[in-house]
Amino acid sequence: MHHFFAYMARMRNIVRWSLMRNTFPENIQEHSHQAAMIAHVLAVIRNTRYHGGLNPDYVAALAIYHDAGEVITGDLPTPIKHFDHEVEEAFGKIEAMAIKKLAKMFPEDIRAEYLRYLNPDLLSDEWRLVKAADRICAYLKCVEETKAGNSEFERAKEAILRDIRSLPMPEVDDFMREFAPSFELTLDELN
Repeated sequence: MHHFFAYMARMRNIVRWSLMRNTFPENIQEHSHQAAMIAHVLAVIRNTRYHGGLNPDYVAALAIYHDAGEVITGDLPTPIKHFDHEVEEAFGKIEAMAIKKLAKMFPEDIRAEYLRYLNPDLLSDEWRLVKAADRICAYLKCVEETKAGNSEFERAKEAILRDIRSLPMPEVDDFMREFAPSFELTLDELN
């Protein structure tokens, strides 16, 4: 018996943004789905407009599993995770142990295939797109919360937008110009 997908089903129990008051609670399963959609379109934009040679399906799969270790570690809030170098290093070790544990939950004959998603090349263009999608998701969460009148997310929204704008990735700029503004609209305005 192999437990990997039973663990992945528990992604819905891991709440994000735990230090902030949320109008709309979000779990890592919902977040991973949104990150996968955005990472996928970033790869498509890169390939179509900027002569990239990425596999959008692989990028989407990376995004699906980018927070998989959190079913073991939980979602440590960013201010805590990056509090100082020692905390960041210690949490990195805990995350690595979680990934090893998850990898062992696969039958040996397919384990290597899933290690490509659980333990990706952190310097690859594919991973950079996933991390950009992750930041975009954080920004969109802030948009959703501030649109609902939750001022708790205003500073985070500004800081994350600055981070996104500093990324030297034209496909991210395109997404932010062409898709992100729609998240500010009401359903009537979208129609």
